[in-house]
Amino acid sequence: MKVIKVGTRKSKLAMTQTQQLVDQLKALHPERDFVLVPYTTKGDRLTHVSLQEIGGKGVFVKEIERALLAGEIDMAVHSLKDMPAKLAEGCALGAISQREDVRDCLIFRQSGQTLADLPEGALIGTSSIRRQVQLQAQRPDLAFKPLRGNIDTRIKKLEEGEYDAIVLAMAGLKRLGWLDQSRLHIQPLETSLCLPAISQGALAVECREEDEELRSLLAAVQDEKTAAEVAVERAVLAQMNADCTFPIAAFAQKNGQNYQLEAMLAKEDGQCIFVSLQGQDGQELAEQAVRQLADKGAVGMPWLKK
Repeated sequence: MKVIKVGTRKSKLAMTQTQQLVDQLKALHPERDFVLVPYTTKGDRLTHVSLQEIGGKGVFVKEIERALLAGEIDMAVHSLKDMPAKLAEGCALGAISQREDVRDCLIFRQSGQTLADLPEGALIGTSSIRRQVQLQAQRPDLAFKPLRGNIDTRIKKLEEGEYDAIVLAMAGLKRLGWLDQSRLHIQPLETSLCLPAISQGALAVECREEDEELRSLLAAVQDEKTAAEVAVERAVLAQMNADCTFPIAAFAQKNGQNYQLEAMLAKEDGQCIFVSLQGQDGQELAEQAVRQLADKGAVGMPWLKK
């Protein structure tokens, strides 16, 4: 029986979360063997410029998708928020595992601080326009400076005094065990304060569309609730013709047969437009959300052009 080759980005977080998912598969299919195959993507190489400057969709996945289609690997594990709404032709989502914490968080250089009591003009590290505009809505006086690189690098820059606070995703910190380190001063940002990126906290397994045997095996780690929720969020992404670099957010929660969908889009002047919807048809909710965002002033914005 052949070894299953699993593509992943080379970062510590990507390798860790890929190994965690492979461990789940191995526990369910002890007869199968897996090996991780790391890749450095365009988004990983060009850390000196913003993702907006790099441009294009799938800056963290394209090289890995090409390897998948070329047969160099059998499957790939991605942070779903990095994946464009439309996959490369011949690729399919084989599974979406149970979602981790969806929230963002602030990490402070000094203990005992919160967003509310940061000093006026405090410098916040983030390269995400989505995060910046939502924090500025609460604290217009804050200053922002781009921050890219792996989690260890970002925290080191904070501790060396380059920033007063930085913004990271809770999911990554949890997967790497950073929350167990008492030296970090963390304030989780509730979704009512900072709506997360589309699919934040969810991992996706990508495989070749025709690989029915592997898709059957991957079904074991599929979490149907997570899959249903992120499908609604990704429908918003598709309707907007956007990607992970754009200042949009969406968070869907499914309770029974009902969905609650919150969505946000930032206008060019930094104003945040929010909509909140409930209903049983997730795809229709996504379409309604985009229509309402357009009605509230999103029409003609650059990132909505085809």
